[in-house]
Amino acid sequence: MTQALTKPVGVLAVGDAYMPAGLFNAALASLGDAVAVTELQIAGTEAAPPRTESGKALREYVGDPADVAAALPGHQVLLVHGAPVTAEVLDSVPLRLVCCARGGPVNVDVAAASARRIPVTNAPGRNARAVAELTIAFALMLIRGVPGSARYLIDGGRHGGSTYEGSEFIGGEAASMTLGLVGLGNVGKEVATRGRALGFTMLGYDPDPPGAIPPDVTIVALDDLLSRSDLVSVHARATAGNRQMFGTAAFGRMPRGSFFINTARESLVDEDALARALASGALAGAALDVAEPRPAGDRHPLLDLPNVIITPHIGGATRETLRRGAEMAAAAVASVLSGGVPDHLLNPEVIAHEEAAL
Repeated sequence: MTQALTKPVGVLAVGDAYMPAGLFNAALASLGDAVAVTELQIAGTEAAPPRTESGKALREYVGDPADVAAALPGHQVLLVHGAPVTAEVLDSVPLRLVCCARGGPVNVDVAAASARRIPVTNAPGRNARAVAELTIAFALMLIRGVPGSARYLIDGGRHGGSTYEGSEFIGGEAASMTLGLVGLGNVGKEVATRGRALGFTMLGYDPDPPGAIPPDVTIVALDDLLSRSDLVSVHARATAGNRQMFGTAAFGRMPRGSFFINTARESLVDEDALARALASGALAGAALDVAEPRPAGDRHPLLDLPNVIITPHIGGATRETLRRGAEMAAAAVASVLSGGVPDHLLNPEVIAHEEAAL
């Protein structure tokens, strides 16, 4: 890496509705006078239509790359969460580093950055604890029948009329249940840690198992996991090859009366097949933090099932998750300024090329 500059390095911190720019600024405060930070806050949640091939390669972004490019002169480091980083942005000034404070940098044209020898980092695992806690909350609500019992009261059921009201909603306890984890990455491991504390028996499946298997997780084939689990919780990364991996066949392998949880990606689930399994009683309940988008004004049909919990993708929506993302970006900046190689580098070939040239 090049040696640290004696004058402050200009850092453009681009915030959005989910992650305000001020979080980056707060995390960078530890670097003191080594950096001069400018904040750019993207208003709203709309994405400008892509105008270039680079823009067409991006997903899940907010704002307009032209606005980012216009704000970059005078800066050598770019920090973003959801802002678009296209070839247009990368060509606006010579950049030393781009940091994307999310696990999947789908809003950054990493290939274009690599072609320009610009290092790009991301923030894997920043939301793992938050998603794991939501997963465990879902699991406990499902095995205790919270969706149905809450809806009973919403629909006019009597509350406090009898000591024996709970007889209609007999549930189970964690220590008597088997929890199957599909995917043992950052989130799956955190779920396993919490599941272990609650006494769940845990099975795990991952097509690419981690080197260190979480304690008390037994690795099995996917079919075995489905047939032996009281709850199946999905933590797999979405790929072109696993679209709707949970459909009629997968739900048919699960024990009658079992539960399904998805806090990963909506593309992993055939929602029509899930609805049929829930309506028939093959599954006793489901909890989803992700669901296929519906046209404006079109109510999602799973919302009307009494044994379903759906939340609007809140898995990583915690203050701590945002702070960790900003701190990981700040750590990358500190590493580059000190002449080191940042963690979570997406294109290490850029660093290797630069070191070979020294």
